[in-house]
Amino acid sequence: MSIPQSGGSPIEHHEQLAGYLESGCKPQDAWRIGTEHEKFGYCKDTLKPIPYAGDRSVLAVLEGLRDGHGWSPLEEDGNLIGLEKDGANVSLEPGGQLELSGAPLENIHETCDEVNAHLADVKDIADKVGVGFIGLGAAPVWRHEDMPLMPKGRYKLMDAYMQEVGTMGTAMMRRTCTVQVNLDFGSEADMVQKLRVALALQPVATALFANSPFFEGKPNGHKSWRSRIWRDLDPDRTGMLPFVFEDGFGFEAYADYALDVPMYFVHRDGEYIDALGQSFRDFMKGELPALPGEKPLLSDWADHLTTIFPEARIKKFMEMRGADGGPWRRLCALPAFWVGLMYDQSSLDTAWDMVKDWDAETREELRIAASRDAIHAKVRGIGLRDIAREILDIAEAGLKARGRSGGGGMIPDETHFLNTLRESVESGTVPADELLSRYHGDWGGDLSRIYDEYSY
Repeated sequence: MSIPQSGGSPIEHHEQLAGYLESGCKPQDAWRIGTEHEKFGYCKDTLKPIPYAGDRSVLAVLEGLRDGHGWSPLEEDGNLIGLEKDGANVSLEPGGQLELSGAPLENIHETCDEVNAHLADVKDIADKVGVGFIGLGAAPVWRHEDMPLMPKGRYKLMDAYMQEVGTMGTAMMRRTCTVQVNLDFGSEADMVQKLRVALALQPVATALFANSPFFEGKPNGHKSWRSRIWRDLDPDRTGMLPFVFEDGFGFEAYADYALDVPMYFVHRDGEYIDALGQSFRDFMKGELPALPGEKPLLSDWADHLTTIFPEARIKKFMEMRGADGGPWRRLCALPAFWVGLMYDQSSLDTAWDMVKDWDAETREELRIAASRDAIHAKVRGIGLRDIAREILDIAEAGLKARGRSGGGGMIPDETHFLNTLRESVESGTVPADELLSRYHGDWGGDLSRIYDEYSY
């Protein structure tokens, strides 16, 4: 979850809302890659989720990273709730999931080095305090009542609201993990093309990264239960955004959409003020019940944009949000997948040509089928395994065209980060399939085996 913004000038005119989004436009040589990934922590002896505080806790891990690995603390109401260093952040998701929000980096070699260093540092501390971390899209065994709620004001408000809208909001908060990549755009037209491709192809990412076939101790009938959860969270702020594909879409249309998403909060002087269900349009008029007479700052708009959760979204950059958390190779594969498609114009054009004739119903049906059947999903004659194979070819071409070398020049480009996805397409097996095979095979239905064999 995002760290609250502060300051910024007052919003005097409606045009400032779209202008805020447009201010993220950058020349291509300034485009960067930011990877975020979440993971579940558990006590090694009990296999129960770690609490916020105590000898074996997420707090102990944060303190260890702070004291032993040079991270600076971020606090809220006297509680350590995050860390920052060199443009990166470590933060807490609502159920105690630990998230790395990586620094904006120039290439995927750097991104993967950052991920590997972070996982090594976390393991160093975790081993000392008797906890482990595992990358999955959904908690395989734990129930709602097993999961602590982290001491962040934002989460307390969200938790209450999630119980009033949809049916799976609190499950998303406490019992899911994702990996996502944040990318830049160069202009409004570039943003539009990238967001359309991103939304249309999120089902492919969901399928390739599907890694949550268990929930509450048994198979749940889906390869990505995390994706299934998001479909019944809150229709006002989730989904595939059909309006993005309409003529005339741009920053202004996205701002209008965001204005109509009900608010969660306003952040003032370190406190979260309850604005649940209230209207940012009223805020613009100085008529927000939570702060009567006050008008918003640009930081309030920035905060509000973080409370919108479609499959891909824009702020001052674009976020790809369709993938389950998973093993370390896939933490590096996700940015490779999207950078290959998005950061080379020829590849972006080719990807758009593939999906531009899909209608809203097709895109939504692909989303649903991907969560259930992963790359074996078929919708209206479209097979996701075939689409994934073609998309990986396009992404590989884009990465080759970028030509960003690594390993001191020994590695000519970034294409090898796609290898794990190629293996899935050729074998027809994604992480969820492997987990199900183990569960029905040598594990004999014993899900406790997952922790020892799949932890970082």
